[in-house]
Amino acid sequence: MYVLGIETSCDETGVAIYHSQKGLINHELYSQIEMHSEYGGVVPELASRDHIRKLVPLIKQTLSQSRLIPSDINAIAYTAGPGLMGALLVGAATAKSLAWTWQIPSIAVHHMEGHLLAPMLEDNAPEFPFIALLISGGHTLLVKVEGIGKYELLGQSLDDAAGEAFDKAAKMLELGYPGGPKLSALAHQGKALIKFPRPMTDRPGLDFSFSGLKTFTLNTLNASYKSADDKANIAASFQEAVADTLAIKCKRALQQTGLKKLVVAGGVSANQQIRTALTEMASKEKAEIYFPRPEFCTDNGAMIAYAGCQRLLNGLDEGLVIKARARWPMNELS
Repeated sequence: MYVLGIETSCDETGVAIYHSQKGLINHELYSQIEMHSEYGGVVPELASRDHIRKLVPLIKQTLSQSRLIPSDINAIAYTAGPGLMGALLVGAATAKSLAWTWQIPSIAVHHMEGHLLAPMLEDNAPEFPFIALLISGGHTLLVKVEGIGKYELLGQSLDDAAGEAFDKAAKMLELGYPGGPKLSALAHQGKALIKFPRPMTDRPGLDFSFSGLKTFTLNTLNASYKSADDKANIAASFQEAVADTLAIKCKRALQQTGLKKLVVAGGVSANQQIRTALTEMASKEKAEIYFPRPEFCTDNGAMIAYAGCQRLLNGLDEGLVIKARARWPMNELS
């Protein structure tokens, strides 16, 4: 079964084709970073309009490069949330229109479920059950995964997500957009000489809080740290604090559940220091760790095509109802 995947939750237009037996056939991605960088962040209305311009041509391109025609496609999966409502509606309306025209089923996919299942696209895919750490611009979640749709939320960010904290700290350091990758690049030039807090690690539980790191960054900057070297050291100290905090919480999750597999996915999972900290922790815990390749860490159509394929194989088809939810808790999935 060929499944066309569409991702338009924020500032990247992703299209992919996944086959239930052959695996990933092709995927294409268009990023709006250059457009939004002028404004220092994502402008929702501009994002929606750009998805409208780019999505259909990208679908045609993906089909052409896969040497497929519309009649070859057996189903369509699209990101229904969470995300920017206007952007989500572009993908949802396009998916439903094509599904009606081609007379094939369609399925709404949860954006974070797509990230959670992204490592399944790799040759060394993890087997269920496992713990998943999902770290992106808007979400930081720890989830116990028993199977497709069988998710138990163990912990989440109570305020800023890890990626959001990266972006806000980068803005304080006047690094521009996108903040996360630029802060990480600056951190490589400095040393973690400043003792940042590891929030909520001194108490039990698996929830996260990163807003305090943002405040600590601002206070540190205001304490006369103004040179280029000082800023690089602040970036390095901030990044180390986030990586350590994530590692401590993941260690607790593994120990509390007794599981020995950890999946790490989402845009922030591309951060090399975070990968290193989590890999070292997993090794000490004698646990296996799985990351998607960097191109599947960011938003992409491949993860949506895969997630949609798994749900469609289980008989899910929502008909022609257009589904889009700006907020969509993962524990509402079945």
